[in-house]
Amino acid sequence: MVRFTVLASGSKGNSTVVSGGRTRILVDAGLSCRELFKRMRLAGEEPETLDAIIITHEHQDHINGLSVTARKLGIPVYFTDGTHRAWMRWLTPRRQMTYAQWLERCRKQAAERQAEADAALAEPESEADESDLVADCELTASALNQAVGAGSRAEASAVEPAAAGAALQKDPTWLPAVEYFQAGQPFEIGDIAISPFTIPHDAADPVGFVFKAEGVRMAFATDLGYIPPNVKAQLKGVDLLLLESNHDLEMLRDGPYPWSVKQRVLSRVGHLSNEAAAAFLENEYDGQAAYVILAHLSESNNLPELARVTAERALNGRASLLANRLLLAAQHEALSSIYF
Repeated sequence: MVRFTVLASGSKGNSTVVSGGRTRILVDAGLSCRELFKRMRLAGEEPETLDAIIITHEHQDHINGLSVTARKLGIPVYFTDGTHRAWMRWLTPRRQMTYAQWLERCRKQAAERQAEADAALAEPESEADESDLVADCELTASALNQAVGAGSRAEASAVEPAAAGAALQKDPTWLPAVEYFQAGQPFEIGDIAISPFTIPHDAADPVGFVFKAEGVRMAFATDLGYIPPNVKAQLKGVDLLLLESNHDLEMLRDGPYPWSVKQRVLSRVGHLSNEAAAAFLENEYDGQAAYVILAHLSESNNLPELARVTAERALNGRASLLANRLLLAAQHEALSSIYF
């Protein structure tokens, strides 16, 4: 059985569960871990059955609950290399300081080192105690380095729990496992085949996906400023099409966003408007999907009724009992699961 469940879609968080055979994948983790688990259970999906998380890009509404969710479940996270690097930079931003602050930090460090030296002179250790201490330190460092070098932080924790735990606590980017993929190079996670493709968005290396399981093809394309030829090719011959319909042009232009943000949304690396999504559905879409899901609707610059009406006009004449059933994904509740 194949199952597709949109848990949330919008500027405050995006997450979807794709199930096929014995494999379950979470696409993006834009909600908190607690909210993700809550929505999954309400939708009849058990979080403990997830096999992996796969990320489209590093913007916060797609990765907000990633770290906690992956660690809690102990499952791997799939990124492009560029997205993983950008995510790590976001979690560990560079610290900036003035020259005066740098000097003060140096003074404090020098004072701490002097205090440690004075304390050591006041209470000298015996040669036996000192040698034991050095040996213990070397053993701990060696064991920890070997474990981390082998990519197994769990082993490091087993060798020296306190030391490894402290090290992991200082590393907000730690995940149970990281796997990489590249746009244009299909791969598999369990029973689900995945074809990632590049999308035009203002992120490091954003992608969309076509998932295939048990002969069912499901396309996932949000956060794109326009639909280039490579994306159009990927969206053909699918059984389910999830497509961005982010904003109404007039609502965005008259809306509350600063002009700089409006320009970003309207740009070719921004978000797809109702009108652009409808133009694709009317002129480029092959009409084969049993379900068309409009996603990533803006709460400030769109209305579900506007998105629906615009898409229905584009699909006029194509709808049938078996194809193009139009659905809208929401921000605050999960969409009923779709089964194949």
